[in-house]
Formats: sequence, structure tokens, C-alpha cells
Amino acid sequence: MSGVTITALIKKMNLQLLTSDIDTDKIRLFHPDINRPALQLAGYYDSFDKERIQIIGLVEYNFLKTLDEKTHIAMVDRLLKSGIPGIVFSRGNMPDAHLLSMAEACGVPIMVSEKTTSQLMYEIIRWLNVELAPTITIHGVLVDVYGEGVLITGESGIGKSETALELIKRGHRLVSDDVVEIRKVSDDTLVGSAPGITRHFIELRGIGIIDVKTLFGVESVKNTQSIDMVINLEDWNKDKEYDRLGLEDQYTEFLGNKVICHNIPIRPGRNVAIIVECAAVNYRQKKMGYNAARELYNRVQANLNRNSSDDEEE
Repeated sequence: MSGVTITALIKKMNLQLLTSDIDTDKIRLFHPDINRPALQLAGYYDSFDKERIQIIGLVEYNFLKTLDEKTHIAMVDRLLKSGIPGIVFSRGNMPDAHLLSMAEACGVPIMVSEKTTSQLMYEIIRWLNVELAPTITIHGVLVDVYGEGVLITGESGIGKSETALELIKRGHRLVSDDVVEIRKVSDDTLVGSAPGITRHFIELRGIGIIDVKTLFGVESVKNTQSIDMVINLEDWNKDKEYDRLGLEDQYTEFLGNKVICHNIPIRPGRNVAIIVECAAVNYRQKKMGYNAARELYNRVQANLNRNSSDDEEE
């Protein structure tokens, strides 16, 4: 079953659960957004999304205090019976006894956070967007190189893990080896991570499994990383025409998002780790507005124009 359990939310956001008799493992969130039920507490339920987690901020909390007891009970009962997955009170505000007893009866977990409402909303939405994002699993290696997420792909046995190991020795960080889980966090961002069972491990043919975190220290690993570039390793083919200038970027696609892709031919004597480093630095330069291939092209064009002018003068 997909979705995120309320138990996971409590642990991640360090929430205090006030309704301990409710099994929060069985309640799941399927929507990354949240709702502040100010209008619902006033009796307006049109377009109300009951699947969202509900946040009671300072405004809602103080509004409840202004209601007379009968109206207060009616509004709270209606909200709790609407089928919501849970309520979180921000700023350490505590709900009244009726709300807690009614929540227990309706099976709605009540939680409290010491964070401000805005901070709590931001953190929950950001976390749920990652956890509930569309996900695929691919065969490859993900490494953080100079802050850029480089996904190394290629046929089995071509040297992906060995390249990652060399990059780790050169001070870069491993995210995942062999299996990479890719989440589409937004239309612009893909985030890669390792399955929990293989996290921080690398398989080297002829040696076996090594624990990167134990061998090279905690600074050599990372749990998640945005995917900025793909390096596809392939056997050298003398009959294939490889891009030697890089004027036009090539892309590959994951979950509808396009990512820059470089096809790197492998042959004896090529240091793939250094090539990956150069690709990452070159990508950073392009993001900062400098394109080496375009600069060379402009110089060549300028030189041709000068030679053409000199010929015309003669």
C-alpha cells in the first residue's frame, strides 16, 4: 500500500501524540498538501478536502475559544466526523477534553507540535512532497560530485561501481550503488536515494560487498541527492560518431523530467572518474553562464570573419 503513515509523520516532525489508543500505523496520508480548517470550524464545508492533514494554528485555536460551548462542540464534532486523517496543533497549544474524547471515539489522532504554524506547514508539505512523489527504480550508481548529482548508468559489468569508488577516494560522496530510487519531487527536480537494505554498500566484482561508510567515513556517503546529470558508460565503438564539441545538450527522461545526458565511451586508458569530475564542473560552469564549447565556436567564427575580411581587402 502506498502513502505515508501518521506514525512516520509523528517521528519525522517530532510530534506529541495525545490519542495514544489510536493505531497510527493504520492511518495513511495520500496527499502532500495540508489544510487549516478555519472555514470548516465556521461551518463551511464546500470544496473541503478531507484527505489532508489538518493544522490548528493560533488563529483557529483562538477562534474556537470565542465560540459558546454548544457551537464549539458542534463544530468540533462535525470536523472530526468528516473523515480527516488527523489534526496537529501548532505552537504547543493543547486541545480541550471534549475534542480529545471525541477524537478517540472517531479514530482521529490528535498531535501537538512546538513549532510555529508557518514552519510546521512548510516542513510537513516539503517532506510529504518527497515521500509521496512518483517513484521509479533503475539500475545505476548515484554520486554527489562537487554538489552535483551524477547518475552513472550502463550495462552490467562496465565499471560503474569502480568509477564510484574512485570518485569516493577523490573526496566525493556515494548516494546509491546498483539500485537507485528516483522520486519526482517537482517538474524540475528529481531526487535519488538508495533502498534502505543496500544503503552505503558497494559491490565490487572479485572482492564482494564493501561498506563505504565504514571504510571511508561518514563524509563519504549521503542519503539523498538531486539528479542533475546522467553519465551513460558504453563500450567504445569505432564506427560510432561521438560528440566532440558539446554545442548541443543531449537529454534523457525520467518520470517526465528531462536530465542532461553524456554518453561516455569506455576503452583502456580512460580515467572515467576524472571525466565524470570534469563533466560535473563543466555543468556548474554552464549554470553560471559560461559555455566552453560556445566560447570556442565564437572564437572560430570570429577568426573566420577576420580572414574573410582580409581576403576581401587584398
